Amino acid sequence: MRIAILGAGSLGTVAGAYIAAGGQEVELIDVYQAHVDALNQSGAKIVGTTDFQAKVKAVTPDNMSDVYDLVLLLTKQLHNDSVLRDLLPFLHDQSVVLSLQNGIAEEKVASIVGRARVIAGSVEFGATFMEPGVSKLTTEYSHFKKYAFQIGELDGSTTQRLQQIQAILNLVGGTHISDNLVGTKWSKLLINNAFSGLSAALNTTFGGVLDHEISLISAAHIADETIKVGHANGVQFAAMNGFDPASLELNREEDISPSTQKLLQLMKASRLLKASMLQDLEKKRKTEIDCINGVIPRLAAGKDILTPYNDLVVQLVKQAEETQSVPEFEVNIQRLAELNRRG
Repeated sequence: MRIAILGAGSLGTVAGAYIAAGGQEVELIDVYQAHVDALNQSGAKIVGTTDFQAKVKAVTPDNMSDVYDLVLLLTKQLHNDSVLRDLLPFLHDQSVVLSLQNGIAEEKVASIVGRARVIAGSVEFGATFMEPGVSKLTTEYSHFKKYAFQIGELDGSTTQRLQQIQAILNLVGGTHISDNLVGTKWSKLLINNAFSGLSAALNTTFGGVLDHEISLISAAHIADETIKVGHANGVQFAAMNGFDPASLELNREEDISPSTQKLLQLMKASRLLKASMLQDLEKKRKTEIDCINGVIPRLAAGKDILTPYNDLVVQLVKQAEETQSVPEFEVNIQRLAELNRRG
């Protein structure tokens, strides 16, 4: 099987290293020439909660050739139109595009490459790009090896191709098949909204969000808004590592403390993670905030559901985008504190 990792940034470098080490033919594709050069010259080096290096092959998109049997899609949703249309000549009728993007991108992906080619997935580990050729694994290694991916067919069926892809991704870390992929993606969206959104809006790690009372309470409210909007749109949230995200819904004031305790337990293995959106702000790039927290107010329209916490996170991140700056924690935590006081 010929495999491509399209968007071989922090996560793709980790995946590519382990897939290549497992003996699979895999090509890491990225627009960053210095990164591609380093990968080809020195291999993919993974640091952080592990120390691992593997020889890999990398190319820029303009040097892609032949066709791929499996494409792991890890580019940002912002670029889907151009990226996917450019990918089409490198797909055959039976090619599979595994969408591992943040947010809920599958219908868009399917509209371009064809629904029959799409399998959806969720990345369950975190990584940070350090320098060309080097990615830092920020999830505890033992957790990473148990829970790296969830994947599933769009119709919830278990197919031979799904099991084949599971075997390949197991080379990276624990890969689990979901029969409720929509619910799986929404569960991942909930975590991204609460922690990636706040990490970007506050300029901190996931651990920084967990360690401050105001940001932790805000994460609980963001999760609650996501759950309420998901339910209003017919979503049944899927379990994550045995945990039911829907149990974070807040129906009364007394639910906040138990919810924050659940979040502390759920996210303890991801304390070192810094949101990719924050990394984008540091590089003065546009983020995916509209595809993450921005999904919630958009889908709340007409549902009589208020989403003030997601609204504020979108506002704070967009403000940083416009000023090409990184947020100040002490300034933006006060914005969240004001929202908490208004209740």
